[in-house]
Amino acid sequence: MLIYLFAAFLITGGVLAFSYVPSGAMVTYDGGYAPLRGTEMSSAYHSILDLSFDDPGGLFARQVHHRCTILLGLGTVVWALLGRYRYALPVLGLAALAALGGWGSADDLLSGTFLARVPIPVWYGLHLLVAVAVAVLLVVSSRREAAQQPRTAGFVAVTLGLTAMLIFTL
Repeated sequence: MLIYLFAAFLITGGVLAFSYVPSGAMVTYDGGYAPLRGTEMSSAYHSILDLSFDDPGGLFARQVHHRCTILLGLGTVVWALLGRYRYALPVLGLAALAALGGWGSADDLLSGTFLARVPIPVWYGLHLLVAVAVAVLLVVSSRREAAQQPRTAGFVAVTLGLTAMLIFTL
């Protein structure tokens, strides 16, 4: 399930990347959210607001991306509780680092903190780099576990169904 959640995370991240502008340049907001019109903000935050309020399906993609992040973290905790410490703890640590990179690249939650001094492109690069590291860890661990206990088609179908159910019901 972790691999399927991560695949959904990557797909929605790819969709979001087409509209995202990783820049700290200050611009005036002129988008669809009326209370913020005329407010100075970073280009990164402006692009996220445009994605959420003006792009069809943009808010849905952001919500699914966020849900997959939460479920990936919770699933990794369950994985660790099942005794898979060798890979679960590094995946959980990297997932937390990726979440921090995502929040930093959005330029909304970290504004006003000492972490806001880090440039937005650095946060975005960290987010992408750590996502690749999590993917490598998940694939390697999945292949090693599958070599010890091969998966049946029924098991794969059940995990796909449960993954879809978790994503869309949270």
